[in-house]
Amino acid sequence: MADNSKTEDTASDSVEAAKNASDKKEKLADQVMQNPQVLAALQERLDNTALTPSSYIETLPKAVKRRIDALKQLQVKCAHIEAKFYEEVHDLERKYAALYQPLFDKRREFINGEAEPTDAESEWHSENEEEEKLAGDLKNVVVIEEKAETEETNVKGIPDFWFTIFRNVDMLSELVQEYDEPILKHLQDIKVKFSEPGQPMSFSLEFHFGPNDYFSNSVLTKTYKMKSEPDKTDPFSFEGPEIVDCDGCTIDWKKGKNVTVKTIKKKQKHKGRGTVRTITKQVPNDSFFNFFSPIKVSGDGESLDEDSEFTLAADFEIGHFFRERIVPRAVLYFTGEAIEDDDNFEEGEEGEEEELEGEEEGEEEEDAESDPKKDSSQPAECKQQ
Repeated sequence: MADNSKTEDTASDSVEAAKNASDKKEKLADQVMQNPQVLAALQERLDNTALTPSSYIETLPKAVKRRIDALKQLQVKCAHIEAKFYEEVHDLERKYAALYQPLFDKRREFINGEAEPTDAESEWHSENEEEEKLAGDLKNVVVIEEKAETEETNVKGIPDFWFTIFRNVDMLSELVQEYDEPILKHLQDIKVKFSEPGQPMSFSLEFHFGPNDYFSNSVLTKTYKMKSEPDKTDPFSFEGPEIVDCDGCTIDWKKGKNVTVKTIKKKQKHKGRGTVRTITKQVPNDSFFNFFSPIKVSGDGESLDEDSEFTLAADFEIGHFFRERIVPRAVLYFTGEAIEDDDNFEEGEEGEEEELEGEEEGEEEEDAESDPKKDSSQPAECKQQ
């Protein structure tokens, strides 16, 4: 009997404790809700939540959500049609590459001194032709003897054409080391080759070198593999073909001429005898020619580390730049005109933005002057578009 009474007392105490805890929570909640700062924070959070598209979609009726899902199905089909469009664009690029090639072949002949342009082929009227003519006349008067000596040397083609492009373009010059320069002076041509019909989408860069003391290859190649299909897990991210992998080539370096490695000496001490020996070891060396030994994308789905991903992305960007800009417009990168155009375009965008901001400020000032009754101390209204 005593045990039953004791059990009832314990249960009663537990109920009372739970009731007290509940009362304390309610009082605390009342105090929190009476705090203006807390209420403002909660309201702001609710407002922000209400503005997000996903939260709005969640509030829609089930029938409307069903129709939205149908629109997404249509969007996926659009992405697949777009992929086919880019496949046909690739076919067109291949077709027109064949039309460009005779012109690029003639360019190679002029650069390497294999042919001399006719008077008609070399006729070009520049924007500053009169100034250049005047400067040329003055120069002829002053340096007649030097000019005669230059003519006697009989310069062949356009010396260091491709090397000069490497030096002019920041993206490329950052890769070139001092010991790369003598090798790049033997670069005679760069070609772009597109994959054949029916083959997986890709393009190759061919770097043609003249005989040199560094390697026996006459051509170094780099092939970029591309994909033009929506990702099954994220089809809406498709924005056209993307480079997904690349293959380099083996460079047949002549003995002692491999600039992609360097030899270091290291001392080793024997643990038991205490004797010291010196060993030589080859370690990787920074060089443009590492471009032909790219990082391989893992085929088993393993992700690369952050540094490798960055290096691979930069490699893809360089390959795309060679294909889209350097090879088609080589002479303009040699003269620097293409680089100046790129710089002017970027500056123009910034200048236009600043000009528009100035116009807006002027309009606000005019409004303030036209209405003298306005309180000048009152801050200007924020215009929302």
